[in-house]
Amino acid sequence: MGAAQTGTGKTAGFSLPIIQLLMAHASSSMSPARHPVRALILTPTRELAVQVAENVKAYAKHTPLRSTVVFGGMDMKPQTVILRGGVEIVIATPGRLLDHIEQKNISLSQVQMLVMDEADRMLDMGFLPDLQRIINLLPKQRQNLMFSATFSPEIKKLAATFLNDPLTIEVARSNQTADKVTQVVYKVTEDQKHALVAHLLRQRDLKQVIVFSNTKIGASRLARVLEQEGMSATAIHGDKSQQERMAALEAFKKGEIDVLVATDVAARGLDISDLPCVINFDLPYNAEDYVHRIGRTGRAGASGDAISIYSDKDERLLTDIEKLIKQSIKRGELTGFNPAPARSSDSERRPPRRTEGSEARPARAPESRHAGDSSRDSRSAERGARPAFGPGARREKADPWFLKPYEPAKAAAPAAASMAPAAAKPKQKVAALLGGLLK
Repeated sequence: MGAAQTGTGKTAGFSLPIIQLLMAHASSSMSPARHPVRALILTPTRELAVQVAENVKAYAKHTPLRSTVVFGGMDMKPQTVILRGGVEIVIATPGRLLDHIEQKNISLSQVQMLVMDEADRMLDMGFLPDLQRIINLLPKQRQNLMFSATFSPEIKKLAATFLNDPLTIEVARSNQTADKVTQVVYKVTEDQKHALVAHLLRQRDLKQVIVFSNTKIGASRLARVLEQEGMSATAIHGDKSQQERMAALEAFKKGEIDVLVATDVAARGLDISDLPCVINFDLPYNAEDYVHRIGRTGRAGASGDAISIYSDKDERLLTDIEKLIKQSIKRGELTGFNPAPARSSDSERRPPRRTEGSEARPARAPESRHAGDSSRDSRSAERGARPAFGPGARREKADPWFLKPYEPAKAAAPAAASMAPAAAKPKQKVAALLGGLLK
């Protein structure tokens, strides 16, 4: 089990030794049988799987070793062609890997090394049943490696069920944040958060920024607000298709997008060079996620800023974060921030309900329907408007015809008395089922 701060090169820490060990089995043969899967690297998110695959491909560029990545949200056919052609190193997300196993596109019978990157999330809820199915298909004799920046006691206890007498290597203190990341928090009301994010981006002239939100809806809404403010922003979360997520991430890395609003799907392992700042629009519910979020900046010894926004209801979350990282986060003071007053809700805009004994609201004089009613309108205006409801309300003059009680209509005279009887038709003989004919 390896624990190190974010941005310290954990991916290279397990990729390079794996490549070095597999060089003994490297083959330049085109036969798939000479390229069985010998190393399996599992990641919790598709974006992290793609990044790890790019790193492994770059490290093994001048070797005959083959590698590929498989993840969901994409067509299985291209992945199937590569897997059946033979690869030594497979980087995968658990769900799509199980799909290929069920389709018999991959065999794990010769895997020598299993790596779980961001292992605390891999062993978290949802991934555990898939991991157990995958591990049951691996050889008993193998090496297991787990890497993450955070390992809670519960995760360590759970990892003991997968590992045999594990050796723990910690480069720094557990759950420690990067030393060169400046952390500050600003307290505002809940309805001022959107305005504060836009203010900070303008005031600091920030260009490449990741803003983290706890919910998918919140991320999309914040991205729309920033676009309305004239900023180049887009959202990335689990409801977006894989093509949309990859396109947004690639555009952000190229500098075509200034602000990337994301859920925690982008908090794990993503390495974006020269990222100056990270903003927490919402404090994470899980304190460990705070360490991973702010770890997107200040990577590889660079400096960065981590700004968090919270309200009164987030006090407990802030306390949990400070307890985890064992340090107090500086409370910042806002200068030049004058948010527009929040738009009142429908209940505030609606006039208060009139209670008994209160002054009644005057009723609007009705518009005249005919030209001859002008004298009546003038008389009603002189008398003054009366309340529309209540005991003093004015009642329109009713037509007396509508006030009469109901009277049933008189019965009509029988038609036979006034009209001659119609000529009767002669009876016809009808056959009966029983009894002969009726006359």
